[in-house]
Amino acid sequence: MMKRDGTESPQSLERRRKKLIRGYLQLSLRLLVIAAVLLILLTQVFLICRMKGLDMYPAVRDGDLLVAFRLQKDYRKNDIVIYRHGEERRVGRIAAAGGDWIEIDETGTLRVNGTVQSDGIFYPTEKREGAEYPEQIPEDRVYVLGDYRTGCRDSRDCGPVPSAELEGKVISLFRRRGL
Repeated sequence: MMKRDGTESPQSLERRRKKLIRGYLQLSLRLLVIAAVLLILLTQVFLICRMKGLDMYPAVRDGDLLVAFRLQKDYRKNDIVIYRHGEERRVGRIAAAGGDWIEIDETGTLRVNGTVQSDGIFYPTEKREGAEYPEQIPEDRVYVLGDYRTGCRDSRDCGPVPSAELEGKVISLFRRRGL
């Protein structure tokens, strides 16, 4: 309340000070809740990572930023996934799932359950040294191939990937400028 001389009373100043402090506390609490929600979303629901290498060229290029959905449980053929192999994070395309038969012949032709797979992949699927085909993919595993089939590391090198090592399905990518 204002006095006649134009100054505020001590009680009025105290009320304004408490109201200002309450406002800052409410703002701080809201910011903390927003930060907690973002932290949960970015660590438990979504995965954001940068593509390293040319394993998925030309669909995904070196340096592209990938956004994956971690809660995906129903992976399908042709889904681009992020998975772990040891300590390394890799990106690849699912070629076959548990129970499917996969075969790669000497000409670079990929067959899944006897059907030739082309799917717009520009590079032949080279057979790796010592690989035995046809191979049945065990349940709870997927066979992951890179799009740059002649120069990538994928299930031909490390075998079918356990479903537990799949970190998420890529739902979006942000291309680096100038490439």
